[in-house]
Amino acid sequence: MKKTKFYDLHVKNRAKIVEFAGFQMPIQYSSIIGEHKAVRTSVGVFDVSHMGEVFIRGSKALEFVQEITINDASKLTDGRVQYSAMCYPDGGIVDDLLVYRISQNEFMFVINASNIEKDFNWMKENLAYRQAGNSLSVEIDNQSEEYSLLAIQGPNSKKTLQKICDKELDLEYYHFFNAKIAGVDMIVSRTGYTGELGYEIYFKGDEKTAENIWERLFEAGKEFNIQPIGLAARDSLRLEMGFCLYGNDIDKTTNPLEAGLGWITKLNKESFIGREALLKIKEEGLKRKLVPVSASEKVFPRHGYELTFNGKKVGVVTSGTVSPTLDKPIALGYVDISHSAEGSRINFLVRGKEVSAEVVKLPFIKKM
Repeated sequence: MKKTKFYDLHVKNRAKIVEFAGFQMPIQYSSIIGEHKAVRTSVGVFDVSHMGEVFIRGSKALEFVQEITINDASKLTDGRVQYSAMCYPDGGIVDDLLVYRISQNEFMFVINASNIEKDFNWMKENLAYRQAGNSLSVEIDNQSEEYSLLAIQGPNSKKTLQKICDKELDLEYYHFFNAKIAGVDMIVSRTGYTGELGYEIYFKGDEKTAENIWERLFEAGKEFNIQPIGLAARDSLRLEMGFCLYGNDIDKTTNPLEAGLGWITKLNKESFIGREALLKIKEEGLKRKLVPVSASEKVFPRHGYELTFNGKKVGVVTSGTVSPTLDKPIALGYVDISHSAEGSRINFLVRGKEVSAEVVKLPFIKKM
């Protein structure tokens, strides 16, 4: 089982440690609700070093990125980030990811921890296929084990990080730059998975370097009562915004159009893996759709619970919780297209009982 370079600090902070994507990771430190609210009201720090970082380099790097991702990377300029995905030829999702344009000839993919090996092999296989018989000058470099990654999220994240950053944190949303944090060279970005103002810092170094950065961050955020945040609150925070989680809401059996990711699916691009299948799916019309669902009665809608209408199954919950902000159940789930419109009345089936619910609009809470 792998450990991040912050593992000893998690133990020191009495985190509950669980196995996640092959890593020993903190699921919570104190209470999930307390950690959730700390991010919504002030600032919290997540160790997300289990995420993967893969670099695409070469004179044909953009051409290759365009072929294996569904968004249009040609729209990126240096220092910009793009949310995208990779698809199989049948339109199923390999992974969702962030694409960082470092230069015209270099990109960084930030991929999900559980998919690092699969994604890397997928990239290599497609590169080998495209290099056969031609001179596609591209190198794929998996540096996932070399980088550590912290996410600093919340209304006071900028005030905290600015104290130990050597540049003004004037980053626009989905932009990044190189800077020094606590004297260490970093890639600093502003993307986020919580709906709050937030930053990500990527860096190399040993456990001593990681510990120093952690301590400097917590010293800088002390006046804001900065808190370490576990994976459980990370999940409830992203769900309140309606952000998809690979393995729950999207996977190889789902396509980006039915998952509500049509906005990143650029079917007018000349070519990308899965394009023909997705064009056909769009032409034939969606059979189901991922929708946000909420209820008034306080039940806990869990992954796999059925969604029903008039006693008949019309869908299934993919992610669910009781929102710490709204204090009511919220969920994402796939439903038959005939029940997917906002305002549609359906039910959560909870331990044999139908609980009245409604298809609503994202995000569940209004933040950004």
